[in-house]
Amino acid sequence: MNYTNVFVRAGDGYAGWPEKAPFDAVIVTCAPDAIPPRLVEQLKDGGRMVIPVGPDGGVQELVLVRKIDGKVVGENILPVRFVPMTGDPKQ
Repeated sequence: MNYTNVFVRAGDGYAGWPEKAPFDAVIVTCAPDAIPPRLVEQLKDGGRMVIPVGPDGGVQELVLVRKIDGKVVGENILPVRFVPMTGDPKQ
């Protein structure tokens, strides 16, 4: 499809990708119990993140996170079930 501005990384999801930040948009494909602060920090002002949030093995919520004037605004989209996020949540 000739996209030139899409980057993918496999690693500790809680840490994000600080070397490439800040991001206009982030799509997370695994579910932490809560939104990792490091991921929010790596969003540009006006940036968006779509992330499933909730317990492993239970119903989670797909959340649209927007960073507006340095503040975080979250909007629940729909119930989902994703694999759990692994790594160190204390990052």
